[in-house]
Amino acid sequence: MNDEERERARARLRRIAVESHAKGDPTGWFEELYRGADGDTGAIPWAHLEPNPLLVEWLATNQPDAHDKRALVVGCGLGDDAEALSAYGFAVTAFDVSLAAVQWCQRRFPDSQVLYMVANALALPDSWSGMFDLIVEIYTLQTMPDEALRREIATNLRRCIAPGGSLLVICAGRDPEDEPGSMPWPLTRADLAMFEQLGLQEVSFEDIPGKAPPFFRHFRVHYRA
Repeated sequence: MNDEERERARARLRRIAVESHAKGDPTGWFEELYRGADGDTGAIPWAHLEPNPLLVEWLATNQPDAHDKRALVVGCGLGDDAEALSAYGFAVTAFDVSLAAVQWCQRRFPDSQVLYMVANALALPDSWSGMFDLIVEIYTLQTMPDEALRREIATNLRRCIAPGGSLLVICAGRDPEDEPGSMPWPLTRADLAMFEQLGLQEVSFEDIPGKAPPFFRHFRVHYRA
C-alpha cells in the first residue's frame, strides 16, 4: 500500500468512526470497516499481516512463562498478534467486536489453535473473570472518544486477569501538552494511570520513539495483578 492509499484508508476509518460515535455507538464502526473492506487488507490501516513488532520484542526480551497459561488478545483484528502468542505457547482466546474480523481470522488461519470470538470490550463475559494469565491490549483504548469509555474497558480487562497475571498495553503516546490529534487518539501516561488505580502494579513503562508516521512515539506498559 502506498502513502496515498494508506491515507485514503485512514480518512475512511475516521469518517465512519466519527459517524458511529455521533450516534452513541463507539464500537459499531469496526464492523462497518471490516465488512466494507470485503477482504481487502489495504482498507484496514493497521492490518500489516504480521504481529506487532513491539509485542514480538517484548515476548523475546521478557520470555513470560506460557506453560499451561491462558492469554487474551483484545480487539484481535486480523489475528496476527493472537497467532504469535499461540506460537509462543499460550492457550489464546482472541476477540473482536466485529464478526467480520473474527470470520476473517478464521479464514486466514483455518488450522489455528486460537479461539476466536466476537465480544465487546465494553461488556466482556462474566465467565472470563480471573481467567487469563496475560492480557494483551494494543491500540483499542485509543479508539474510544472519552475517558469514561476507556476506564470502562480498563475495568473489564482488570476483572479478567488471573491472580498474579499480567496486562501488556501498547499504544501511541503523547505528552499532556501535545495536541491530541484525531482518532485514534494517542494516550498520555496520565490516561494509563487508571490501571494502577484499579489495583494493578506497573512493572515497566517504556517510552519508545517511533520511526515512521502516523505515530512517532509509543508507550509499552507491563502491569501485574
